[in-house]
Amino acid sequence: MINKVDEFNAYRQQMNDKILGENNKVLKRIFNLDTNAFSEGAVDKKTKELLGLVASLVLRCDDCVKYHLESSYKEGLSREQVMETLSIGTLIGGTIVIPHLRRAHEYWEALEDAKE
Repeated sequence: MINKVDEFNAYRQQMNDKILGENNKVLKRIFNLDTNAFSEGAVDKKTKELLGLVASLVLRCDDCVKYHLESSYKEGLSREQVMETLSIGTLIGGTIVIPHLRRAHEYWEALEDAKE
């Protein structure tokens, strides 16, 4: 049985391949800019992922939240760090982000379960 993490990553990869296969310069540059923005720099990668997570939650982008949760998990951020970050996003975004917070929490648990 495929889990939530694998399902999300497979779909994301499949669609990214199709989109990038269109050979559109603007789209390729946007994808590249995104990749480079989250690289190590004056601000470390962990902090950048947490910033991305807050922005994604406030903007109510579930796919973006999943992406940044998984990147945060891979960077070794703790559950407590991520939950505190999600609390800041919820405070800033207001109660309208609570459904996205629920899905974020569920996805973090799926990441933890996938490691076991």
